[in-house]
Amino acid sequence: MKNIAFIINPISGTQNKKKLPKLIADTLDPKQWLWNIVFTEYKGHAIELSRQYAKMGFDAVVAVGGDGTINEVAQGLCDTETSMGILPMGSGNGLARHLGIPIRAQKALEMLNHSEPIRIDYGMANDRLFVSTCGTGFDAQVAYDFANAGTRGLKTYVSRVVKDLVGYKPETYRIELSNGEVVEHKAFLLTFANSSQWGYEAKIAPRASVQDGQMDICMMSPQAWLGAPSMAIRLFTGNLDTSLFMDTFQADDLVLHRESETPFHIDGDPVRIGKDVHIRIIPDGLKVLVEKRF
Repeated sequence: MKNIAFIINPISGTQNKKKLPKLIADTLDPKQWLWNIVFTEYKGHAIELSRQYAKMGFDAVVAVGGDGTINEVAQGLCDTETSMGILPMGSGNGLARHLGIPIRAQKALEMLNHSEPIRIDYGMANDRLFVSTCGTGFDAQVAYDFANAGTRGLKTYVSRVVKDLVGYKPETYRIELSNGEVVEHKAFLLTFANSSQWGYEAKIAPRASVQDGQMDICMMSPQAWLGAPSMAIRLFTGNLDTSLFMDTFQADDLVLHRESETPFHIDGDPVRIGKDVHIRIIPDGLKVLVEKRF
């Protein structure tokens, strides 16, 4: 028997979570798992709870919510032997989609009954952990406005994208790599990707791997709007990196210098982080439950 805890964020995404405890009890295999269920009460609560469960020696802690909830649980479990499970109930569900975890709650719970832990990388932007992506530019502006929109979901997200396109001014970014090389470009957006997508199957870094010890740095040209329809198609079909408007390369450690303290996002959540950001990958620092490979 293994101990597993479910940390449920009651306000993430658009789905009602009141029936989740019963669904967990009805679906989880009682011959494998002894489960605890707790609801978060404030921002940062999932970090505290997951740390407590890790100290208690729990085998797994499941983040029930969106990428923000997953980020908090990962903060509590990184560099421990407790595995993170994911029950994706947020808006974009980027990491869950990257790992092939079912989006439907019952299917994701059924997967836990035949799952296994793997080790994945996580990233740090200054002192802030990220598991999927972080970045600045247009996507960070959208993340900021989306967080303050009052409603969630794909419709709201698309609406913010369209509104923010009007009048957005690209900035020049300077990246110092750990080998001394310097990359300087004006960019529409700049994403540092541990996993492949922002969410909603929008693959900003389609070749990214959470197990290669590297991040994919994705710089979109200020002229990308000229090919906006084809760029959108490439984004959702997994070949955005082949566009002439994209410049993608890999690194494991770098310092980003920005002209001003414009919006920056960590796993889709807007943060204040300063003009200069030290971004690095921590290899194999997090255990995650995925579908068992036979």
